[in-house]
Amino acid sequence: MGGFFNSSIGRKVAMALSAFFLMFFLLQHLSINLLSVFSPELFNEVSHFMGTNPVVQFALQPVLIFAVVFHFVMGFILEVRNKKANGVAYVKNNGAANSSWFSRNMIWSGVTILAFILLHFIDFWFPEINTKFIQGDWSGTIEGVDGYRYYEELVHKFANPLRVGAYVLAFVFLGLHLAHGFTSAFQSVGGTAGRKKTLQFIGKAYSIVIPAGFVFVAVYHLFNH
Repeated sequence: MGGFFNSSIGRKVAMALSAFFLMFFLLQHLSINLLSVFSPELFNEVSHFMGTNPVVQFALQPVLIFAVVFHFVMGFILEVRNKKANGVAYVKNNGAANSSWFSRNMIWSGVTILAFILLHFIDFWFPEINTKFIQGDWSGTIEGVDGYRYYEELVHKFANPLRVGAYVLAFVFLGLHLAHGFTSAFQSVGGTAGRKKTLQFIGKAYSIVIPAGFVFVAVYHLFNH
């Protein structure tokens, strides 16, 4: 196993697998967030189920955290190794002629998205951990709010224009990151043979629709709180 991760191909495959998992998570997360726009009651019900289900909390959530950390750490490692491997020859070969500036500087979008994840953790995940695991309150309710608390907390966070602006900026970078990363993930596992154009089309659609959906949710609650 150590030899697998020490090889360039092994690292790229592992990076791609973590990317697939995270892309699926983004789709699932957006689906739940959209419920807050169309059905706050259903959003509360689904959020409470996800927040109290033992399989989600004690099995899937640790896997998600590991995938996030692994993906970004591995991404930085691959970026640094690529820069070292290319060196002066990279300049001579004029990489700009074969790829966009953004695809050759994925590390910067990664840093931006990592900063966003930290903000998201501070806004939502850390308070959840404090409420459920430190205070021991798994009821999903708060004083002064009828029903479950999740919708009220979401609306409260998105009432701040500066916070919404930070989220929107982060999702723009996420879209740019996905535009390159989607096809690259399939290419790393040999899945582009004979269908590269189709995957590129799906990747572009995914990289636009998913971030735009999250932006829509944030902006909607900003102007409708």
